[in-house]
Amino acid sequence: MNCIVKPLVLFQELRRHGKLSMRRHPMYDKSRWTKYLMYISAVFWACYLIFFGTMFAFVLQGEAREPYHYINSMLIFFLMIDFVIRLPFQKPPTQEVKSYLLLPIKRQRLIDFLLIRSGLSSFNLFWLALFVPLAIFSVVRFYGFMGLITYNLGIWLIFLINNYWYLLFNTLKNESPWWWFLPLVLYGGIICALFIPDDSPLLYFFMDLGDWLITGQWWAFVALVVVIALMWLLCRAIMVRVIYREVNKVEDTMVQVKHLSNYKFLDRYGIMGEYMRLELKLLLRNKVCRKSLYSISALVLAFSVAICFGIYEGGMRDFLVIYNYVIFGILFLSPIMNYEGNYIDGLLSCKESIYDLLRGKYLLYSVALIIPFVLMIPAVAMGAVSLLSSVAWSIFTAGAVYCCFFQLAVYNCTTVNLTDQLTQQRNPGTGIQNLITGAGFAVPLLLFFLLKFLLGETIAYCILIAIGMGFIATSKLWISSVYRRFMKRRYKNLERFHDSRS
Repeated sequence: MNCIVKPLVLFQELRRHGKLSMRRHPMYDKSRWTKYLMYISAVFWACYLIFFGTMFAFVLQGEAREPYHYINSMLIFFLMIDFVIRLPFQKPPTQEVKSYLLLPIKRQRLIDFLLIRSGLSSFNLFWLALFVPLAIFSVVRFYGFMGLITYNLGIWLIFLINNYWYLLFNTLKNESPWWWFLPLVLYGGIICALFIPDDSPLLYFFMDLGDWLITGQWWAFVALVVVIALMWLLCRAIMVRVIYREVNKVEDTMVQVKHLSNYKFLDRYGIMGEYMRLELKLLLRNKVCRKSLYSISALVLAFSVAICFGIYEGGMRDFLVIYNYVIFGILFLSPIMNYEGNYIDGLLSCKESIYDLLRGKYLLYSVALIIPFVLMIPAVAMGAVSLLSSVAWSIFTAGAVYCCFFQLAVYNCTTVNLTDQLTQQRNPGTGIQNLITGAGFAVPLLLFFLLKFLLGETIAYCILIAIGMGFIATSKLWISSVYRRFMKRRYKNLERFHDSRS
């Protein structure tokens, strides 16, 4: 590559490299049918949003204001949901930087093009599936086709701001778990300002913002573009600084380990206890895993407090309760065996070591569900969430949801570096890992709403407890099944673990 690379050529090369990295990734051809199931799932949720957008346009007609006024006033809620959805699914562009640092390309220019690619991602267009049908049935009849175009263009710019805001937060949260309070304060403050006082000026601001976009007020679009540019510059400055520290292995010399525990209480479990001890040391001593654990605990506590004060009601409250329990499995069990890829040769040299490892992981992470259960106690004590629901979701997660996640032990074969945070390449998101991860969250949610609609809330929770207890009681059987399937593929997985090591 020449020392002087034209910007357009560089951008095209980065896009081509991104596609090639996905095709050449060990997980790509693992089970190609799951990629098509992911596409079907995306189409399903798009149709779901189209249905809601159309329904809002007709149901809200005849009210004091037009349907788009009501939706615009709730725009902050859509942005907050979009932010939460990005947490498990959207990876930061900085993970692709490390491969290019030795090439004659300016680091800032590289970050710029990766930010451009993030902005042009189809992820930022997903919510238009709701706003386009809403605008067709409620905006076009007043402002014509041009109002439809300008309104949805403005909505896309707003979600683009949310995209760069998420990338900024995703970079900062790796520096300190205290940054998790930033989105909570931001979104929580805006939501409180919408309802306090009763006739809040902020509520009318969001309505007026929608009107400015519909009527094509040029200064409103200029303001949105300026905000995007400011978020861009802030993201670039922070990413360059953090990447420099990580790539050059700049350590924080102020952090010292004051106490080391050998977890003697695990000796009674024999070999399985040794693997549980190994997992605990990974979670509590490794910087990457420890920050993730603290961050998720803070997020669950914040959601629990928000539920206590009635900020979320109805379906959104149920969504967050499920999220509080499932998020631990998504974060730590969806990459099951990926961390072990660093020393998989030693594990396979011992008879049945993988079986004991899987049993130790299951027992440890099942006990770890005490963490979200305890963090949900304030919501239970204030009556915002019933004790039955908290017990039901903890048991169902430990049984059915964890059973789904443990199937990934057969298919995951990518070694995850234990030191890199931002520059670590993750799975490309085209195989069975994303399918099971998505199903582990979406299926319990849909199952609960279906049971609640057909049988009532109490019976629905009892059924969830029964299903969870069934999977827990048969845990040895399905863990043995996972172990046997893993051993049949051990040489293929071993080769791919070796190939994916950095």
